[in-house]
Amino acid sequence: MAFRNECFIRYLEDAVGPDRVPAVVSALDEPASVSVRMNPYKAVPGIHEGQPVPWSEHGIMLETRPVFTLDPLFHAGCYYVQDSSSMFVGHVLRLLLGRYSGVSGLRVLDLCASPGGKTTDAAASLRTLCGDGFFLVSNEVIRSRVPVLSGNVAVWGDPSVAVTSADPAEFGKMEGFFDIIIADVPCSGEGMFRKDKNAQEQWSPENVARCAARQRRILSDVWPSLAENGLLVYSTCTFNRYENDGNVSWAAENLGAEILHPYVADGQDGVLATQCGYSLVPGFVRGEGQYCAVLRKVTGPERMEPAGRKNTKKKGILPSGLFSLPVREVSRGGLLKAVPESVADCEEFLAGKVRVVSSGCAAGVFKGSDFIPDADLALNIKLNADAFPRVDVDKDTALGFLHRDPVVLQDAPLGYVLVCHRGVPLGFVKNLGRRCNNLYPQERRIRMDIRPDR
Repeated sequence: MAFRNECFIRYLEDAVGPDRVPAVVSALDEPASVSVRMNPYKAVPGIHEGQPVPWSEHGIMLETRPVFTLDPLFHAGCYYVQDSSSMFVGHVLRLLLGRYSGVSGLRVLDLCASPGGKTTDAAASLRTLCGDGFFLVSNEVIRSRVPVLSGNVAVWGDPSVAVTSADPAEFGKMEGFFDIIIADVPCSGEGMFRKDKNAQEQWSPENVARCAARQRRILSDVWPSLAENGLLVYSTCTFNRYENDGNVSWAAENLGAEILHPYVADGQDGVLATQCGYSLVPGFVRGEGQYCAVLRKVTGPERMEPAGRKNTKKKGILPSGLFSLPVREVSRGGLLKAVPESVADCEEFLAGKVRVVSSGCAAGVFKGSDFIPDADLALNIKLNADAFPRVDVDKDTALGFLHRDPVVLQDAPLGYVLVCHRGVPLGFVKNLGRRCNNLYPQERRIRMDIRPDR
């Protein structure tokens, strides 16, 4: 295996110290850990039981890996399956958000966001601090990975998150726009060895060097978009110092930054303090590999206030009472969507600079006088509870709905009905009486056998 490679061992000794290497190498032979992070805005008690993740209020370590696909609440966005070590980045972000208490209109960029773990974690933390007054941009440059990201963001259901697909250099042209950037940069993936055998096979000193150079380019390209005194949370899922402390030191020396240490207890909960940041490695924590450090921009452009741009927004078209916050209606390609008024100017500005895949909440389309609700509307945390009739169904019926099987709701009113499980919305049907038209998206449907024991 690659982690037996003598060069890898030398890199590991350099990163964590020779005395810690045996514990790490032994742990790399063990199965990968399993953990979830609950959505505090879709709270259902007793979904999962396990040990708490020390640095995440909503994180839970599981003893075994359940079949998440067969849990309707997974599809409802009640929780996100995320490595516990990866949750440490969200912990550092929350420590930094204490500096912004009382600040309205906070703007955050998650630069390399797919599949969405750090984005959904950041969204929950930002909403706790800012309410509706934040704008989170979740970006993925690799087009093939964008659908997974946009799907996970939609299921999480926060309308203050926009998904984009742009190169870091495109953001660099938006000088001073962001207050905080999360840069979980592509890396050599040493922290993925237990989950991905390909990561072991692909490891080499040459690949480490290529990754380190690419990471410096990414930081250089996006750096202008960070306002003066703004914060950049730098993270990787690897161990070596070339991609971690080495790049953070390089950024401090070449980009005009100060290294911050918001989490200082070396060894607490197994987290290892490094020269510039913090390292989480198997054998000392239950999760996989993660590195995290923080840079403060010392000099640069002042925070930019966007003026917005003209668009094709139309007001007063959506049915009244859909949302529990003021929204700006936007029509794009026939789809009506609702963007929180608190971030609408930022969304318009962003749409004029980079490719926006999704933003706000996709509300629906009109066919004649009939308003057909979008699937994402059902999952949005700002959908008014009484906007549509609701029917709560058992697990088998919920799985059948998610499988796009025929659904019959005999006692439900006719028309568009919100199908729920344990009080949490899953999606819409149009109830015709003897049958229902299932409006759950074909691309999201469960494809596996939902009743394997029958």
